[in-house]
Amino acid sequence: MNEKQRLIQEKCIDFAVRADKLRKFLNNEKKEFNKADQVDRSASAIGALYSEAIHAESEADYIHKLGIAQKEAHETIYWLKVIYRCDYIDANLYESLFADAEELYRVITAIIVSLKKRGQ
Repeated sequence: MNEKQRLIQEKCIDFAVRADKLRKFLNNEKKEFNKADQVDRSASAIGALYSEAIHAESEADYIHKLGIAQKEAHETIYWLKVIYRCDYIDANLYESLFADAEELYRVITAIIVSLKKRGQ
């Protein structure tokens, strides 16, 4: 794993930890379980899939796994919007989590686009 990959993986882990804390908050304070579990699962999957991609068997496999991580990041953004619009979290927390999820989405998308351009 190179330094860039390590940094991205750390961002994924940090985001997964934030999502876990969000799940605990929603469970304990808001008694919201379904949406809390959904956002935690999709947010955690981003890093797990990125980690799998780093150890892919081929460049095509790498791109495929990154594509799934990209979808999980997009799903996480969806759930954050729902949770916010249901008034389970305030604007500051929403904007912070949204910014982190969007950053991961953009980074993963940029890697995919770069690899596909290189492969053409």
